[in-house]
Amino acid sequence: MEIAVLDRHTLTMNGDVDFSPLERLGRVRYPRVKSEEDIIDQACGCGAILCNKILITRKVLAALPEVKYVGIFATGYNNVDLAAARELGVTVTNVPGYSGAAVAQHVMALILHFYSRIGKYDAAVRAGEWQAQENFSYFPYPAYEVSGKVLGVFGYGDIGRKVARAADGLGMRVIVHTRTAPKDCPYPLVGEEELFSSADIVTLHCPLTPQTQGLMDEGRLALMKKGALLINTARGGLVDEDALYSAVKEKRICAALDVLSEEPPRENKLIGLNGCVITPHIAWAPAQTRNRLVNIVAENLAAFMRGKPINTVG
Repeated sequence: MEIAVLDRHTLTMNGDVDFSPLERLGRVRYPRVKSEEDIIDQACGCGAILCNKILITRKVLAALPEVKYVGIFATGYNNVDLAAARELGVTVTNVPGYSGAAVAQHVMALILHFYSRIGKYDAAVRAGEWQAQENFSYFPYPAYEVSGKVLGVFGYGDIGRKVARAADGLGMRVIVHTRTAPKDCPYPLVGEEELFSSADIVTLHCPLTPQTQGLMDEGRLALMKKGALLINTARGGLVDEDALYSAVKEKRICAALDVLSEEPPRENKLIGLNGCVITPHIAWAPAQTRNRLVNIVAENLAAFMRGKPINTVG
């Protein structure tokens, strides 16, 4: 089988990912593409397309009748036109569960950044402030215990579960809002309004769909406690960035974001805003996580080739 991996460059920057599991399944191409026309040209003759964030549109699928499989290097699949794929008989798969540990770790790092003020204190020591003191300890920047704080987990899939367990281990009180009530959730299940108004920290772990686009709008942000922290490691489109800018600018809440509506951002007024920390979509990016991802994508494709597809979506 001819296989087109359309955005390999999003998966490795220094050769730290092994693509041989894919290469054992067929002849693999690694084109750089930027447009629908590029994809149509570079994937011509391929039976499978593998992609991360490249848009796979109806136009692309209709122009490539040989393509019967699209494998996504991600859990989210909003970059593929699923309706067109169904109509054209194209199987689409994703990779659930590969990044839960890494994303949960990043969420905890963002929380502790705000509560323990590590960045502030590292900068203070680098500036010589500690060295100039008479006392053995120097703590001008208030730090706070996370124990006893309420963490609101919006979405309770693999990542949401791992975040909840990590927070529980730090003594936080976890509450959960999820579309489908799980049978085995050890934490209180609450309504949307109660989660936003009760939590000291809200962390988003739901997919981006037409229903969740702009989820964190002016109204929901206004429900949050004064001084609360909003964390988004899911998809940038979940947040109305204009509304968030106003809420942070007015010091009503703080925000920690690993995703934005445009990536990479060209212009975004949240960047550099006091009270808003932004990381460049790296929660999923430890080398172990990315290698696990490639291996599961290879397993998905191998299962499709055997006639028994797994992890299908749409």
